[in-house]
Amino acid sequence: MLRVSYSETTNGQRWTLSGRLMGPWVDQLRSCWREGRERAPLAHAAVDLKEVTFIDESGEVLLREMLAAGTECIASGVAQKHLLDDLKNDHDSKPRSHAEHPTGYAVGPEKLHNGEK
Repeated sequence: MLRVSYSETTNGQRWTLSGRLMGPWVDQLRSCWREGRERAPLAHAAVDLKEVTFIDESGEVLLREMLAAGTECIASGVAQKHLLDDLKNDHDSKPRSHAEHPTGYAVGPEKLHNGEK
């Protein structure tokens, strides 16, 4: 499950995520994010990932799209920061496999086990 909170202020747009960025929730977030960006394309955009506990491959693809479009991603913890650094520096748009990252995509305060979905 993924909870998305959205706010729009004079400082820009902010999406605050809580839970698992995976599966059908990725498409819903993508739709919400694109809609917001179309309404205010020049506004500062930020996505707060501090309460995200798991990111699957489709979630990585979306984050890569967001970063490429200039969206600021706010992370906490070593795993999230490392993932965002990898996504920012990875010019290959192919998501990483679980085999390449034996700890899966567990990020944030609640560590999930080895690629658990």
